[in-house]
Amino acid sequence: MSDFSQIRLMRNAFGKLAFTGADGVVHDNVVPVRAFPIAAPEEGIAIVSADGHELLWIDALNALPEAVRALLKEELANREFLPEILRIKNVSAFASPSTWQVETSRGDATLVLRGEEDIRRIGDVSLMIADTHGVQFFIRDLKKLDKHSRKLLDRFL
Repeated sequence: MSDFSQIRLMRNAFGKLAFTGADGVVHDNVVPVRAFPIAAPEEGIAIVSADGHELLWIDALNALPEAVRALLKEELANREFLPEILRIKNVSAFASPSTWQVETSRGDATLVLRGEEDIRRIGDVSLMIADTHGVQFFIRDLKKLDKHSRKLLDRFL
């Protein structure tokens, strides 16, 4: 486990992240990047400079001091837009393309599914669904969907 006591992460005057490494060098406009945002969102985070160079690798978020961890989580949440489908309300047709009315973690949404190939399995219980606008929707656990949602989704799997 690395020693993160010499590392500082804070927002600069423009609201962007600034990183100060153990060497004391300040890097403005850094970006946190998850290596595995779906499979292991709490592990494998890189702090990347404005010119794309990795400044720091973090094996696990829980290894960081609380203030740094909270700031990183806040920044990652602002950068990542991955609404989670909580319920499928309606599907216009069981042939593609079809329009889906869904309830997500970010509110109600409408997505248009071009074809079954736009539904990808992630592990045993998760799915990624891409709509015609390129927005990725996530179903974390198929088993946790209500019966009506599973019945509608089963027609496409």
